[in-house]
Amino acid sequence: MNRLILKYATPVTIAILAIFAWVTYRRIAVGGLGSIILLIATAVAVWVIGTFVFFYFWPRITVSGFKRIFVRRGLGGGPIPVNTIYAVPESPSQSALSGDVIATGTDDALYFGGWLDVNAGPQVLHVPEMEQRYYSVQFTDPVSGVNFAYVGKRTTGTAVGDFLLCEPKWHGETPRGMTRIDVPHHAALLIGRVFVANEDDRHTAYELAKLIRLAPAKRA
Repeated sequence: MNRLILKYATPVTIAILAIFAWVTYRRIAVGGLGSIILLIATAVAVWVIGTFVFFYFWPRITVSGFKRIFVRRGLGGGPIPVNTIYAVPESPSQSALSGDVIATGTDDALYFGGWLDVNAGPQVLHVPEMEQRYYSVQFTDPVSGVNFAYVGKRTTGTAVGDFLLCEPKWHGETPRGMTRIDVPHHAALLIGRVFVANEDDRHTAYELAKLIRLAPAKRA
């Protein structure tokens, strides 16, 4: 959807402005100054309300679009069940040939992704020992579109670790050795990257990416 908007934004904008200019001309010809003032006031009101609605709903539409793609189509290996992470074995440029939804960025990283939902209970994100290799997992809120948390070299280091993902209202005890991350609206889009030094390093990076997993938290 984003690609379509970027591709057709200019002609659509020109068409809208042309229609508005034509309507304005007709109003002036038929109704005089009073009619044009009413038209301008209506246009301004529609513009303000439309802008508010756009900024309020656009993050939800965009992130929900990722969810539908992940759950229904996947990233090349078939549909990705909720609370499952799938690592893309190809480089971004290779993925672009097949129209992959996250075919972006440079070829020095492999991507992975999934849809998180903790409504039924906490999940645990497990990351392996990355041995100082750059990687990151970003958590995007489906309501605001904000990246509310990161796990990775720059924020949590590269040592093996487990992260408890739960709703803010969850009052259970965080197991020893885990780091708690609150998920504001019980769901999140997960997009991750693992650094690839060169083509010979791609297999190693892919094997590490596959070890980044989600699993239900064990009940006490």
